[in-house]
Amino acid sequence: WDRYKDLLRACPHHGFTKWHQLDTFYNALNPADQDSLNSAADCNLLARRTQDVLTIIEKKSKVRNSRNKSIVSQVKSSDANSSSSSEITKLTHAVNQQTSAVTTAMIAILKQFQETPPPASVKAVEEIYVTCGGAHPYYQCLAADGNTFPES
Repeated sequence: WDRYKDLLRACPHHGFTKWHQLDTFYNALNPADQDSLNSAADCNLLARRTQDVLTIIEKKSKVRNSRNKSIVSQVKSSDANSSSSSEITKLTHAVNQQTSAVTTAMIAILKQFQETPPPASVKAVEEIYVTCGGAHPYYQCLAADGNTFPES
């Protein structure tokens, strides 16, 4: 609600009526938050007068903001820090081992690629005719009647 009000203050030239602002805010809420406001209004929130809707939203906003404040509690630092530190050390060691294994495997693959000779280049294929040894394609050879076959 506070962020929405800040947005409206940043754009006063839009000239939305209070009712339009409240309607837009309410309809953008998720169903659970709409139900919460409807419950506080003892009916559909938008069935109330504009000033009543503003009052209800302001009250609900203050309650919600007071619940969001963090509560700090104390924990015995010696027990928590030693077990956490031990766990962190174990996990760090495990990650380092896995990283080392992956690095070793990658280096081996890289060496294998570097040692493999490049593929031989392919020469162009030249079409020649072996029946008569002439410099023409097979389908133009006079010795074979141009490779025409009688139909059966």
